[in-house]
Amino acid sequence: MRYAGRGAVAAAVMSLAVLAVWVGRARSHCDTMDGPVVAEARAALEKGDVTPVLKWVGAGQEEEVRGAFAKARAVRVKAPEAKEVADQWFFETVVRLHQAQEGAPYTGLKPAGAETTPAERAAETALASGSVGELMRGLIENMDRGLWQRFAAVQAKKQRRDESVAAGREYVQAYIEYVHYVEGLEAAVAGQPAAHEQAEAKSDSPGK
Repeated sequence: MRYAGRGAVAAAVMSLAVLAVWVGRARSHCDTMDGPVVAEARAALEKGDVTPVLKWVGAGQEEEVRGAFAKARAVRVKAPEAKEVADQWFFETVVRLHQAQEGAPYTGLKPAGAETTPAERAAETALASGSVGELMRGLIENMDRGLWQRFAAVQAKKQRRDESVAAGREYVQAYIEYVHYVEGLEAAVAGQPAAHEQAEAKSDSPGK
């Protein structure tokens, strides 16, 4: 590793973990058939207890979930085909409400394995194994590689930035990518969007 200070490394690595699951900048796989919401909903239907599912929705959504659960339980015993339809409807209801609670759009229930990122899969693997060691090592390696690639690119283009307008623009682009990368890490540690993301949000808001 090219730099000192394990404490600083750990803080930066944890910020990457925050970025990986940051609502609004990264999509959780809670809307997939193999995600944690559907897994809990499936178990609830089998056991006949909706309580564990309620933590995935807000207090104002409990009544709808309880109602949907009761209807699904009543229908699913009638026939195998009815069970499949009722279960799917209940899954979709819970996921839709969960997405709304998180402020995320609901675009339908995705099949198992759909659109999951390496970060999501690594995070789930760590939880399943009960150890964060391998996840931490992977994050450290990715951070190390990402930071030094961007740093090296800026340094290389900096030497030629005044040779022409085109060379200057290449330097500026590399500089922006480098600064935004570092800015994102720092912002994640503080639990705040990066400055350039705040500016984008303001520019997209009504009346701007």
